Amino acid sequence: MLSLTSIEEELHPSYWNNKGKQALKIALDLKPNIRKAKNLILFLGDGMGITTVTAARILKGQLAGKNGEETSLAMDTFPHLALSKTYNVDNQMPDSAGTATAYLCGVKANYGTLGLSASAQRYDCNSTYGNEVKSVLHRARMAGKSVGIVTTARVQHASPGASYSHTANRGWYSDNQLTSDAINGGCRDIAHQLVHNTDINVILGGGRKYMFPKETQDPEYPSQKGERNDKTDLTATWLKNKNKARYVWKKSDFDAVDPEKTDYLMGLFEPSDCRYELKRDPAMDPSLTEMVEKAIRILRRNPNGFYLFVEDKGRIDHGHHDSKARLALTEAVEFDIAIERAAELTNELDTLSVVTADHSHVFSFGGYSSRGNPVLGLARGMADDNKPFTNALYGNGPGSEYQIANGTRPIINASVEEDMDYIQQSAVYLDSETHGSEDVAIFAKGPMSHLFHGVQEQSYIAHAMAYAACIEPYTDCQLDDLSEPDHAGTFHPSLVVLLLGLLPALLSLIPV
Repeated sequence: MLSLTSIEEELHPSYWNNKGKQALKIALDLKPNIRKAKNLILFLGDGMGITTVTAARILKGQLAGKNGEETSLAMDTFPHLALSKTYNVDNQMPDSAGTATAYLCGVKANYGTLGLSASAQRYDCNSTYGNEVKSVLHRARMAGKSVGIVTTARVQHASPGASYSHTANRGWYSDNQLTSDAINGGCRDIAHQLVHNTDINVILGGGRKYMFPKETQDPEYPSQKGERNDKTDLTATWLKNKNKARYVWKKSDFDAVDPEKTDYLMGLFEPSDCRYELKRDPAMDPSLTEMVEKAIRILRRNPNGFYLFVEDKGRIDHGHHDSKARLALTEAVEFDIAIERAAELTNELDTLSVVTADHSHVFSFGGYSSRGNPVLGLARGMADDNKPFTNALYGNGPGSEYQIANGTRPIINASVEEDMDYIQQSAVYLDSETHGSEDVAIFAKGPMSHLFHGVQEQSYIAHAMAYAACIEPYTDCQLDDLSEPDHAGTFHPSLVVLLLGLLPALLSLIPV
């Protein structure tokens, strides 16, 4: 039986036939862009598995007053897709550190390690040396491009951390977390490496407390202080000897930054991770979309191009870990809005944009739902215990303890599940829901985006992006810039030789 929310035109075969013909024409007209990419943008939805993408698509449509299922995300419009195998070298279920090393550096790594090959072991400082691997961001900077990091997590967190750090433990955010063995072994914390390893033009996100000494009071939360033992203000260190550089910690100062007069910008808007979009104070913290726009406007002034890493850390990821699907999916919607805004600020002809995830979660939604059913709402009908249940559920997580007592589920109604902090039910109790182990999607558009196809190792992402921009180790890629003429309009050496060989014969035909 058709739902009351069914769209009238969808009842007729002509609607689907026309839709199919339109999609077919787009596919037939699709031609690969084989130019060199001037700019590279990697959008990383931390924890954004395919189930999350689908649910976010429906939620985005429903927030706009539609049924939701027919909606397209910005990433859905990217013409080239692939699947990414997310496992770590030592783990079937991956974490955000080992995966970040793969998609940012091109080398698969061990669980919990950043910017190191799998020869390095977690927590072993001494295994760091000689096993460092460089990110595409670092290589892009060495090639003369401007580079940036935008995240809604702390900027020292695992996903952005692999762009610039080499550490045997993703948890060594500041020197306060370093073990005595790590200190004696000469290992540096991630915040220190953020400032010293790579000359990064734009750094936007959270993570203030890891940059300041323990004695320094936080400017926004007076009861909180920094975490560093070395009494170093790393923001001052970063600003030193830089021209046209700014450090900001609140929205008003961020808004006052003129991109046309700024070469370097660091903005740290929370002591740790940024707030969820649903809980963000717009007077104090910029949104992900606003940070992305500011970053692009600064970076694109470089005539050599730029590399930008954008992560919704997954406050998508954190929402799933807490089994709070509303928070996770709202973050995914904001992430897609940022992708859409980036497309408006760049040119698809010279900018390769890639959207992917580091891993998924054990998140699911379904339940014989009618068309247009709220994706976070109650499923149609009752469970076998004669109680309602939500579309969104988790395979494991805190929902088992909080929502199931003595084997009995509580009765759920709309007012309960609409709470932004509602914890979805789960089958198995864990204090924190886990990552999933299945493949995740890669969406790509722009120069050489056709390289993203099939099922690939996650480490392939870094190689395809480096090749598209002719960055190490692919400086001999022989791709033309957008400003250069087509091959059809250039002379190849073999053609010149042929013409010179024919010249005497041609001259003999000319009467004297």
